[in-house]
Amino acid sequence: MALQPGRGKIEGKHYLPSTPETVTWGELPNALTRPVLSIDSGATVTFDTVSSEGILGDQGRDPDAFLANLGVPPSEVLADARAIAASGLPHRFGVDAPHIVTGPVLVRGAQPGDVLRVDVLSLHPRARYGIVSTRHGVGLLAGEFPEGGPPESDADARHWQRFRTVTTFCAVERRRGRLYGSLASASGGRARFPLAPFLGVMAVAVDSTTEVIASTATGLHGGALDCRDLGTGARLYLPVQVGGALFAVGDPHYALGDGKIGGTALEGPLRATLRLTALRETAARAALGALREPFIETDAMWVTMGLDADLTEAIRRATRSAVLFLQSRVGLERAEALAYLTAAADIGVCRLGSGAPGAFCRIHRSDFAEPAAAKPRLHRPPFTRIVGAADAGDSSDGGHSDGGHSDGGRDDIERDPGSTDPPGGTAQPVDERAAPDGVSGVSGAGGPPP
Repeated sequence: MALQPGRGKIEGKHYLPSTPETVTWGELPNALTRPVLSIDSGATVTFDTVSSEGILGDQGRDPDAFLANLGVPPSEVLADARAIAASGLPHRFGVDAPHIVTGPVLVRGAQPGDVLRVDVLSLHPRARYGIVSTRHGVGLLAGEFPEGGPPESDADARHWQRFRTVTTFCAVERRRGRLYGSLASASGGRARFPLAPFLGVMAVAVDSTTEVIASTATGLHGGALDCRDLGTGARLYLPVQVGGALFAVGDPHYALGDGKIGGTALEGPLRATLRLTALRETAARAALGALREPFIETDAMWVTMGLDADLTEAIRRATRSAVLFLQSRVGLERAEALAYLTAAADIGVCRLGSGAPGAFCRIHRSDFAEPAAAKPRLHRPPFTRIVGAADAGDSSDGGHSDGGHSDGGRDDIERDPGSTDPPGGTAQPVDERAAPDGVSGVSGAGGPPP
């Protein structure tokens, strides 16, 4: 069954569903955006994210009708997707950015000059299907795909078929303890590939009181990074731009190849549990050296990002950031850093053909004499090998405790010493809550059953 909002296990101390009151459609937060949840630094939050696929204007803005055409029964349609589609939230298809963005979350004590560390603790698919959409004018092969005629001039949400968007449906299957996307062709062919869920959009607020920040925008705030290294166990570092950080998420993916050549990933809704920690200068320097740009670390990799409208410049920026990181964090001279990158690093592209290109430089941590970073852990769910992670810091109360007092033995969590707010934070307007254990959702809260 679908992992409906509030159903099944909720692993974070705080829970933030996606409702018309807690989301924006196509926009990221700025300095004036009102937070929908406030937490202490180091606390864990479970987000129920919603995919925009199935509710966009070229799909009729009616997920029940659209998904029924693909063979999805009403019980498998998410209630929050229905509510957002039926709400009065304005959205102009083809003009506004497409993503449903949940948040923002205010992190108490976070100030400009700090770095927000986002620990990705778990990512659970909420549906047993995902969608890849091929739209006219989007993707690396725009003009070649979709094949067939262009959209009709009178296409709108009531006559959505006239947009001539091509939808590819992928069932989610479990095989030998792993989740796969299964693509079956009408001509008899079949492809099956492992899922690797991540959030395409993670961002802090931009320091502007007037600018509307599209959810496709990227920069120091993060945004639509579309980097598949951001799966379970990853850490994302974002320079804080405004007080409280105002962190938001969206654009959940089930799988994506480097380059995002077709315009979308395998899109599908996720239940994501994240830990949000504000790092002061000393802790930020210990993690990043002098680098103050979006940065990803995993057990195996350090990943610097390059974000620019020009692809070549985006690659240059990712490389410059890697040089700065290796110089200031690892201790190589600049010439030595460049020599190492030439010999051993992986340069690639997150996104091509739609929006501003994003580039990355992957550095193999095993090439350096440094112990692996301590792993934050959650209460161990089923299907851990697929999308789950365990959090020892939350295990004392069944996965619902505030993880801010423990981080795998690390002592770099920064809190606001002057805060008088009670532990655990307050939700506005969403109350802190956790669904009771034993309430059914996706089997084991770790992914759909076969």
